[in-house]
Amino acid sequence: TMKILSVIEEYDACATFFSVGMWAEKYPDELKALSESGRFEIGTHSNTHPDMGNMSAAAITDELETSCDLIEHVTGKRPELFRPPYGSYSDTLIDTAQSLGLTTIQWDVDTLDWKGLSAGDIADRVLGSVRNGSIVLMHNNGEHTAEALPLILEGLKAQGYTFMKTGDMIYRENYEIDHTGRQIRST
Repeated sequence: TMKILSVIEEYDACATFFSVGMWAEKYPDELKALSESGRFEIGTHSNTHPDMGNMSAAAITDELETSCDLIEHVTGKRPELFRPPYGSYSDTLIDTAQSLGLTTIQWDVDTLDWKGLSAGDIADRVLGSVRNGSIVLMHNNGEHTAEALPLILEGLKAQGYTFMKTGDMIYRENYEIDHTGRQIRST
């Protein structure tokens, strides 16, 4: 995690870090460093990382409130974004998250860094798939994630891309979600 922070700072980039509540509790110094760097916005990724797509509203509420409380305790800021574990979601999940003040986020470029791919393969997946507005999924515990990050950032900069925190690029009102999960402005 700290190597990822170092690379993000070195390349003058920024990112959104979705923390599991248990991780925030176990690694408060790392989460605080990410938050205080100004380079990362912190969202929640649930408390215990369950598949939340079929959970009840009460169970979802418990997961999200617990994780947000833990993250806020460490960072001093309440998360506004939520990335569901495994990308699994339902209308109940989205509605419950929204009722708690959370915007649910998905991604469109999966690095598969959690599968042990090489740094080059991870970078190739991103550089070959990214487009304007892409959200790239990476994991701080991927075996080669930190090693791939400079390749990705250099490659994207060479292609003319800039970097934004997720919360700075999403619509928060007057939008619809199309069949691919992409936000579009409501007319």
